[in-house]
Amino acid sequence: MSLRAVARNAGVGLGTVYRHFPTRDDLLQEILSSSFDDLSEKAHVLASSESPLNALERWMEEVATNTSAYQGLAASMIEKREDPTSSLHASCSSLKQSGDLLVRRAQDAELVRPDIEGTDIISLVAAIAWLSDLESFTPDRRKRLLTLLMEGLKK
Repeated sequence: MSLRAVARNAGVGLGTVYRHFPTRDDLLQEILSSSFDDLSEKAHVLASSESPLNALERWMEEVATNTSAYQGLAASMIEKREDPTSSLHASCSSLKQSGDLLVRRAQDAELVRPDIEGTDIISLVAAIAWLSDLESFTPDRRKRLLTLLMEGLKK
């Protein structure tokens, strides 16, 4: 969604939006910071309360569902996660670290392949979430792809 569309939907002028959010990334960061923080916290809760595979799978579902809720977010995450000048970089890094935590835990239990990293998980889950931007994509399809992804991660 463009900043112009955001302004129109919010009933304010485009100048007002730009004064508060000079770039689309700044707006996304504001909208998503608490959501991404919640996903990072969820990873820690799952790591301490679930089996390693269940924790990883449930967290990936949460990330995909959360990311799918905002059209274009997955593409922005993929594009900006390696750009330290982007305001989305910190949130994306936090998600990567959460993924690393859960992946390492599953690797330590020898349940997932040793060559997987948190970056891989974020990239693959973001790709699945990106598909949610397509009109014909359903939550059942997202669940199926996440299940296939989990099967591919297992050792």
